[in-house]
Amino acid sequence: MKEVIQQYLENHGFRQFRPKAVLFDMDGVIYDSMPNHATSWHEAMADFGLDMPLCGAYEFEGMRGVETIKILAQQQWGRTPSDDEAQKMYAHKSEIFATCKPAELMPGIKELMEQIKSCGLKICVVTGSAQHVLLDKLEEDLHNLVSKELMVTAFDVKHGKPAPEPYLKGMEKCGVSPWEAIVVENAPLGVRAAVAAQCFTIAVNTGLLRNEKLSQEGANLIYPRMTALSEDWKRLMECI
Repeated sequence: MKEVIQQYLENHGFRQFRPKAVLFDMDGVIYDSMPNHATSWHEAMADFGLDMPLCGAYEFEGMRGVETIKILAQQQWGRTPSDDEAQKMYAHKSEIFATCKPAELMPGIKELMEQIKSCGLKICVVTGSAQHVLLDKLEEDLHNLVSKELMVTAFDVKHGKPAPEPYLKGMEKCGVSPWEAIVVENAPLGVRAAVAAQCFTIAVNTGLLRNEKLSQEGANLIYPRMTALSEDWKRLMECI
């Protein structure tokens, strides 16, 4: 563990690693919501003549919905839809998502956040989502652990993941520098964004992708599930 931290410091030219905040992605990290997203994307895009395979939702995860649609349309239609057209398509996806069975909290996430809070670290949610059905649940499901004041969503940024802007915004809200932040992600594009923001990045592979997809983007640590990270949190803090 100490070797991993030292390598992170060397890679970014930092002298110290003193975490003061943990920035969490939402889908596939806080909520076990990716199966619902995958089905919704597949069904909604099919209604517009676009093919979005179930695994595609995991590949694009973290990117703002309208940006995902523009890329998909350019690849398959040979043209990029306007903002209004892409927004209407995303709204259709959101409608289908809202009919899905509500996603449950990811096993281990609440226990992990309670440990983080007990360490005196801030908790920030950084998501590319604009799904009100999930965003509205955060404060209710994680009472006294997350707050809207420390939340970055698709509504807060111009350039979503894999651009670093969402995590830069999250650090700004927490009042911390990159060497004072830990990011917890599950998606390749989210890991890329966190690494670009120079944060220590922990990937939890809760989806369908191989670990190589996450390591290739620069994840410092990879866990197979959230409960494993929760169980290892104390050891991580002792290495800092």
